[in-house]
Amino acid sequence: MDFTPERARRRIDVIVDVTPLIDVVFQLLIFFMVTTTFVNSPGLEVELPKAAHSDTQIEATDLVVSVTDNGDIVYKHKRVSVDELEALFESETADKRSTTVIIQADEIVQHGLVVKIMDAAKAAGFSKLAIATRQE
Repeated sequence: MDFTPERARRRIDVIVDVTPLIDVVFQLLIFFMVTTTFVNSPGLEVELPKAAHSDTQIEATDLVVSVTDNGDIVYKHKRVSVDELEALFESETADKRSTTVIIQADEIVQHGLVVKIMDAAKAAGFSKLAIATRQE
């Protein structure tokens, strides 16, 4: 004799449709691929000097200062003077010991201007400085 109730004897097959889940995952993948390509695109054209041994990688926490071929200093997409740059450096809330200030100067810029920018960063408390170059 079978003592199991009739409800237990009826078996219901449950089918889980994963198609919507796969669609959402692919949409998220495409979204992140498209948005991350615009993170590192520079908005300023600077002809960097060549170097045989260039290994500095720009990270998200680094502060990047660009100097154009006509001597304009650009910081966070704004043209600034050396004095304004020092004030902006001092107002940065990032950890100044671990943050690197990267100077992207055109190869025809005078050395004295680059030294002034380095001096402004040192005066603001940054201890890590780097000069961006391109591979030979």
